[in-house]
Amino acid sequence: MKVDLLIQARWIIPVEPESVTYENHTLVIHNNKIIDLLPADIAQQKYQPVTFELLDNHALMPGLINSHTHASMSLMRGIADDLPLMDWLQNHIWPLEQKWVGETFVKDGSKLAIAEMIRGGTTCFNDMYFFPEITAQQAIQHSIRASIGLIVIDFPSAWAKNSDDYLQKGLALHNELRSESLITTPFAPHAPYTVSDEPLLKIHHLADKHELSIHMHLHETLHEVEEQKKLTNQTPIQRMKQLKLLSPSFMAVHMTQLTDADMNLMSETGANIIHCPESNLKLASGFCPITDCIDKGINVALGTDGAASNNDLDMFGEMRTAALLAKGVSKNASAVPAMTALKMATINGAKALGIEQKTGSLSIGKEADVIAINFDYIETQPLFDPISQIVYATGRHQVSDVWVAGRQLLKNRSLTTINGDDLKASTTEWHDRLIS
Repeated sequence: MKVDLLIQARWIIPVEPESVTYENHTLVIHNNKIIDLLPADIAQQKYQPVTFELLDNHALMPGLINSHTHASMSLMRGIADDLPLMDWLQNHIWPLEQKWVGETFVKDGSKLAIAEMIRGGTTCFNDMYFFPEITAQQAIQHSIRASIGLIVIDFPSAWAKNSDDYLQKGLALHNELRSESLITTPFAPHAPYTVSDEPLLKIHHLADKHELSIHMHLHETLHEVEEQKKLTNQTPIQRMKQLKLLSPSFMAVHMTQLTDADMNLMSETGANIIHCPESNLKLASGFCPITDCIDKGINVALGTDGAASNNDLDMFGEMRTAALLAKGVSKNASAVPAMTALKMATINGAKALGIEQKTGSLSIGKEADVIAINFDYIETQPLFDPISQIVYATGRHQVSDVWVAGRQLLKNRSLTTINGDDLKASTTEWHDRLIS
């Protein structure tokens, strides 16, 4: 049988089924999809590929899913470090955004983020930022899978005048992008303290009508929770429940301040948690008790947040930090084992974004979002367990090749759709503008 691509690797980690590693197997890709996974010797007899990749020292696995980021904020990487969240936002980030954010900023920042993510093995990202149509254009141009948030805030910005304007523009963008196979468009109300009840009720109605997910910062800091209690005698989660936003299509980002009652609400409604451990640590926002959340059956995925508060878009780092932090917070060395962390960065992210039928595992019938990790480094020798090695020892520089829906975006560490020299030149220009 003639097929587009065979990738033969030393190890293949499909994620589904869980905790399985195939040795000396071949992944078969045709018409952008995975059509087979079988022993290498049988594959050579059964298939005749247009392209054959032999990766003797590599592991193949599903592409990583960055379930929460602000892509174009990569241009602000390191510009206001070592500050608490509200000081960082109000006195540094928001004034810079007011002065500089526009179509060109978002275009160049999104392109920088997409290049970084592809080189780090991320094949899908869930974004929340102004000018989402520009980020969508960059994602489409460079063939990465993306969930483009239709941002909503009560306040005016360079993109929209008020919440109704945000909603109108967001719906228009949703309609424009409906035919794009790699793009989805959830609503993205920013946070409980920036979006009032009336637009949230409209979002609930429109999300149901158009079958869209909702992506929102929630319970990010103790201050946020205390202020909500003063206003309504509710926690932010309780307010979202009252407004009927909590559902399996709801993605709650950060969730660092949680009681048992809060977690029970999340579990009962099927809502998802997007855990951003490194950003939460850097901003001293707190810890999401993911061990307890997982025990309650809540789907927990991973995100990096923006590079302005992290300061990278490194999902390998997030996996490692999530696993280690969970052990330290719970005082249980068995908490969040390596396989659980790997699922949080792959299939759990796909479930949170509502795209688990397309991606998140190397399952037959899914689209071929695949990454290759080169273990032939001193830093990852000796190798006893590839899954453990990925989470606890591997760096993103070991990602050698990346495919999204069967198209190769990284080949032997070289980007195939982005000129690195041009990208660095435009980033240097933005550095000079922002520092002024």
